Amino acid sequence: MAHELSKSTFMRGVKCEKNLYLNKHLKELRDDLSVQQEAVFTQGSNVGELAQQLFPGGIDLTPETFYDFGKSIFKTKQAIAKGEPVIYEAAFLHNGVLAAMDIMVKSENGYKAYEVKSSTEVKDVFIQDVALQTYVIQNCGIQLEDVSVIHINNQYVKNGPIDINELFTIVSIWDEIQNPLAAVPNQIVRFKQVLKSGEVPEVNIGAQCSNPYTCDFMGHCWKDVPEYSVFNLSRLKMEKRLELFENGIVQVEEVPDDFKLSDNQRLQVEAEKNKTEYIDKDQIKQFLNEINYPLYHLDFETMGHAVPIFDGSSPYQQLVFQYSLHVQKSPNAEPHHFEFLAETNGEDPRIKFVDQLIKDLGDEGDVLVYNIAFERDKLNDLANLFPSKAEKIYFIINRLKDLMIPFQKKWYYSYKMRGSYSIKKVLPALVPEFDDGYSSLTISDGGTASLVYAQMTDGTYEGNYEEARKDLLAYCELDTLAMVKILERLFMV
Repeated sequence: MAHELSKSTFMRGVKCEKNLYLNKHLKELRDDLSVQQEAVFTQGSNVGELAQQLFPGGIDLTPETFYDFGKSIFKTKQAIAKGEPVIYEAAFLHNGVLAAMDIMVKSENGYKAYEVKSSTEVKDVFIQDVALQTYVIQNCGIQLEDVSVIHINNQYVKNGPIDINELFTIVSIWDEIQNPLAAVPNQIVRFKQVLKSGEVPEVNIGAQCSNPYTCDFMGHCWKDVPEYSVFNLSRLKMEKRLELFENGIVQVEEVPDDFKLSDNQRLQVEAEKNKTEYIDKDQIKQFLNEINYPLYHLDFETMGHAVPIFDGSSPYQQLVFQYSLHVQKSPNAEPHHFEFLAETNGEDPRIKFVDQLIKDLGDEGDVLVYNIAFERDKLNDLANLFPSKAEKIYFIINRLKDLMIPFQKKWYYSYKMRGSYSIKKVLPALVPEFDDGYSSLTISDGGTASLVYAQMTDGTYEGNYEEARKDLLAYCELDTLAMVKILERLFMV
């Protein structure tokens, strides 16, 4: 029982007809799936299975393999004919279009349909997604009384066993799908034509490449865009970047003098043209004069789960599990390193984290972080979780200083930073001997650190735990050592 389009391929067409064609005829051009993306898909599947508990006792018609929907379609017809009260993964085929609905529940006048999303809200893309499913189901002769999205409620706080009814929010989108639903037949005709055309559709790169999600053919479509280009102009709106690109302006240094830019964007362009750096010595000196020693260079690592696993936490809440700390008694003094990495033994990592942090940070001197909003937010979470320790935590918050400010405000800017003030761009620009510092690490970014620890915590990590712990410690230590080296360079200005 072959199909020409499925829900996923239809949505590819909605996003970009070139994406739809390439996915059918030139799959080998697709970007490799990252470990993080794989984790997102797995998470979505797990959330979908958990949501079935909202309507227990259903029959599961999930196909044995991804491509074998024939049996599921047949069994779905049988189940609907029998009036099964609850069906999971009901599959339908109409006019060569395949759709599978996560949950179908018998109602007084037919069925109510539920699509499960691991998001924390109903997104516009879901409306189009469900409109297609509704079209297929209704044209299979099924009376739909209502259609809803089930999504994660990020206000839920775990306290004991997961409360399924509190974890999920059910939102009817019946009214919202009506206009997209009317457009579906013409879209189907169009997308079938695209697939049969024999030619790759001519679609220029644009906002659709990364909105509402990143296209998995970006590597192919953007192959002629250099790693550093006008698309890296800091805080420039996408339509302005595209305006430059469509006019043949690709390199940053090619941006015309009369093209409207902010002062910081113009600074970025001029620095690239002249291969120079700009330093506001007065502002940097004032910044350095306000730092109080002993100085604690601090960096946190966090993780989050769609379904919280520790009491006192919410879906997707970023929970601290690790920190690195380099302490300097005075400017240019040899730093002493301290670190903490929670065990993955089922205990809430925040319990020992907060006690060790309070001890290691002492009671005097500034606490230097890179992007103060992040650490301050996590510390406020800890104060709310541990009221008895709140006073000491707020004392730490009041000592925070942000090393990112001189770079964010462009008091120090080098063309080597490529418009970014992230620590991974600032470090090699200021301290060339650290040029390959992060690239030499097994874990070299916060996203990977978060994912690895989260998997170690929930028991899904497939690697060596001891090696992973060493890699986590090495990565976090480099972040605070980078801060030490960056500060040293600022003192040399």
